[in-house]
Amino acid sequence: MPPLKCATELFPANLFDLDEREFPWWVAHTRSRQDKALGRHLLGLSVPHFLPQREKRYRRGGRTFVSYLPLFPGYVFFRGTEPQRHDALRSNLIVRTLPVQEQHVLTQELLQLRRLQQSGASLVPYPDLSSGDPVRVVEGPFKGYTGVVVREAGRLRLIVSVSMLKSAVAVEFERQVLVLAAPSVRSDSRSAVASGY
Repeated sequence: MPPLKCATELFPANLFDLDEREFPWWVAHTRSRQDKALGRHLLGLSVPHFLPQREKRYRRGGRTFVSYLPLFPGYVFFRGTEPQRHDALRSNLIVRTLPVQEQHVLTQELLQLRRLQQSGASLVPYPDLSSGDPVRVVEGPFKGYTGVVVREAGRLRLIVSVSMLKSAVAVEFERQVLVLAAPSVRSDSRSAVASGY
């Protein structure tokens, strides 16, 4: 049976409007494959949280299955007071909580990610790769091939980063909807990827 989607990815609906002093962000690093269980636990306690997920389709035995996988496996973003943090820790699903020094930055990064989800954009996990990194293709017709990241050929992607985790996701766009950004925010060779999609 494929994994079920968490009852909600985001709680409450106004999560990004909460006051950062009253409801500071925390990043929960969960035990292996316990991120969605923590999301359900936090929902049961009415603790504000965000657990972004992506849909993955696969075929087995001639049938198509759908899984919902966390975009950042092993991590759940939640907001709350110190007592709410302790309530989350009592779940025994968390290895540790990471304090967030730049609250506003995380709010903006996660809000941008949420807006992309709501727009219907297809989000793809994108590891933090640099030019020259050795990689292995894990999906598609070239699965198993190894190589070194040189550049991103034939694909135009906007990289949405969550700097707290040193991780990012890639969103693919058609060329005609993109324009050159200001030099201060242009992408560099770090946007190279070999993913086999």
